Amino acid sequence: MDLSDNLAADWIRRAPKAVLHDHLDGGLRPATIIELARDCGYTGLPTEDPAALGTWFRDAADSGSLERYLETFAHTCAVMQTRDALYRVAAECAEDLAADGVVYAEARYAPEQHQAAGLSLDEVVDAVNEGLREGERRTGGRITVRALLTGMRHTDRSLEIAELTVAHRDRGVAGFDIAGGEIGNPPARHLPAFQHLKRHNCHFTIHAGEAVGAESVHEAVQVCGAERIGHGVRITDDIAEDGTLGHLAAYVRDNRIALEVCPTSNLQTGAAKDYASHPIDELRRLGFRITLNTDNRLVSGTTMSAEFQHMVDAFGYGPEVFEEFTVAAVEAAFLPLPERQRIIEEIVRPGYAALRAGR
Repeated sequence: MDLSDNLAADWIRRAPKAVLHDHLDGGLRPATIIELARDCGYTGLPTEDPAALGTWFRDAADSGSLERYLETFAHTCAVMQTRDALYRVAAECAEDLAADGVVYAEARYAPEQHQAAGLSLDEVVDAVNEGLREGERRTGGRITVRALLTGMRHTDRSLEIAELTVAHRDRGVAGFDIAGGEIGNPPARHLPAFQHLKRHNCHFTIHAGEAVGAESVHEAVQVCGAERIGHGVRITDDIAEDGTLGHLAAYVRDNRIALEVCPTSNLQTGAAKDYASHPIDELRRLGFRITLNTDNRLVSGTTMSAEFQHMVDAFGYGPEVFEEFTVAAVEAAFLPLPERQRIIEEIVRPGYAALRAGR
């Protein structure tokens, strides 16, 4: 079920959007999972009814625990082990995002999790990149999608994935990320990967400040050199009740390090209690560079339109705030400057001008 069909106002669905934090293996169509499971002989699904399966993923993720939330990916990764499956999932990802009004997206995934059937890392990346290009073609070019390659925090392959990122960066890969359970897996453990990326002038973001506090953000920024922070909402640990920023929070704000905020996901993993008390509004008012994201559309039962609507309901945001978020996301995108400028000036700004004009 696409929640935007039920929750979002028409103007929200029409608004141009950009998403920087969207996991490929967290956004499959339930019907696709079922079909791919049949094709590959995977029998572990809890149900083969598409609607019931979509509900199962959301219910399983509503645990308040990041670790439990991550367990749901065993099913999606199980059916993403062949070239054809990866191609299909990537193409549908681009289609689904474009149908929701997304004009620029970065889809992230961990290549090491798609080798169970014998694919090499290069074959995994090529399949996803080709699928994303096919998805762009199917949408008539309404969306531009780039990939982020993710290293897993609990494994020792991050340098290998960083090298893979550099090798494919001119073929659809925009940058690198590390993901997985934060607790006990600090980002500095993967410092050689980040150093390799820096030596090769390659972009990277780091999941931090979700399950672990501001110290995780500090390590990601000051030790590893992250350009953006995935989630990052625990930066509020370094902000006093009166809004006074600590040195870390001030550094992140003043250096325009973008926070990839994912409100619905944060509620599911316990990083926030509800939308009304989510720190996104405080962080925006304090001047942080905020981007709004889905994280995992299937697992969180969300879309960009649904995330927009939640922010309208919680904080009364109008088009001007969503234009701010969208411009911030494109400005922070791992794209060459001329491409970012083109998307903002030719697509985002005119799109929001049309919304304000009531067209």
